[in-house]
Amino acid sequence: MVYAYTQTESRKPPLPKQHMPSLFDEPTTWQNWHKHVNWPQSILLLSTPLIALYGLFTTQLQTKTLIWAVIYYFITGLGITAGYHRMWAHRAYRGTLPLRLALCLAGSGAVEGSAYWWSRGHRAHHRWTDTDKDPYSAQRGFFFSHLGWMLVQRPKNRIGYADVADLKADPVLAFQHKHYVWFALIMGFIVPTLVAGLGWGDFRGGYFYAAVARLVFVHHATFCVNSLAHFLGEDTFDDHHTPRDHWITALATLGEGYHNFHHEFPQDYRNAIVFHQYDPTKWLIKTLSFVGLAYDLKTFPSNEVNKGRIQMQEKKILAEKRKLAYGTPIEDLPIYTWDEYQSLVLNDNKKWILLEGILYDVEDFMHEHPGGVKYLSTALGKDMTTAFNGGIYNHSNGARNLLTTLRVGVLKNGMQVMTQEQAAADYDDSLEYSEKAALFAKNK
Repeated sequence: MVYAYTQTESRKPPLPKQHMPSLFDEPTTWQNWHKHVNWPQSILLLSTPLIALYGLFTTQLQTKTLIWAVIYYFITGLGITAGYHRMWAHRAYRGTLPLRLALCLAGSGAVEGSAYWWSRGHRAHHRWTDTDKDPYSAQRGFFFSHLGWMLVQRPKNRIGYADVADLKADPVLAFQHKHYVWFALIMGFIVPTLVAGLGWGDFRGGYFYAAVARLVFVHHATFCVNSLAHFLGEDTFDDHHTPRDHWITALATLGEGYHNFHHEFPQDYRNAIVFHQYDPTKWLIKTLSFVGLAYDLKTFPSNEVNKGRIQMQEKKILAEKRKLAYGTPIEDLPIYTWDEYQSLVLNDNKKWILLEGILYDVEDFMHEHPGGVKYLSTALGKDMTTAFNGGIYNHSNGARNLLTTLRVGVLKNGMQVMTQEQAAADYDDSLEYSEKAALFAKNK
């Protein structure tokens, strides 16, 4: 227990709310503000919700189109979570060429940039979490980490470095990155529209619902990983940074809501480690491994995961414990000899008793004692250690905790320990005790 306490207390303290520097290297003015806007991303992210709303009010939603939109939402969303995120950004598992092609196409349908661009930024986010070099630092607020970071054009040297040599070496990612605009256009807009149009004649619904509206939902579901997952929930494994675990975020992000775990163990292919937690991305990866499309699935040793969880539980318990009143610390109590203790009780009418070397003032508690006043009145000036620990009655944890608020001193040279027979002799005038002593002797 001492070792665990030391490990907990030696961890870094929680990162305080930081005063972040300006987003740009130069002040923003009416003359240069347009230079700080990321126009392509701003147009995409601000126009698609408006187009989706227009379609909602002008286009009838067919049941088949709705079903297709939901299906394509999961396809493209999982392309991001299972492909862009867990396979490429974190190398949590490896995929065969057919799987990499499929996830590349599915992720392109989310229109969130190429896998290379996306993964490079995400690696920087993990390496530089909550700092100015974090592309979507939660320290800049919920809106910035959710959407604002994509609306601005920050100097490239302000984004933290991340090694992406492996991404550059992947021919699938290199080809997608080079021709990303076509990937986004075809998979994000043309494919969902054509499926609905050629499948059941609903080109208009396919465009407004399966393409645009679905895209808006995928965008903001993914963005919640950068925003909501850093604001809502528990710091289950570490509290130095902002990532949090919460089931609501998991529902909104296809299983990416157990974000505190993820930031602690980013190369684990799982996000949720408890069987009942929602993580369809984990389930998909595991299923793909059964059929040979995914392999080398990485998991962090459960012993080390549990260490982090227990350390945080200890830390929180210690924080709660510090809020409780435990009376004067033992090391700060005055020291009395046995004779001084006797004199204070006999001459000064102190209502003190001795337990395990500690002196307690029971004057205000005598009439509240569950066993009655007589027990305590006959215990004054004596060492009641044996009686307290089973000679008379083996007291509860609640009684022991209450005693901490009643202590007034320490006996010099320790306890004056009595035997059970001596404890009984001090209670000869108590009929209740005589009955208990007889019962004790019989059982013995």
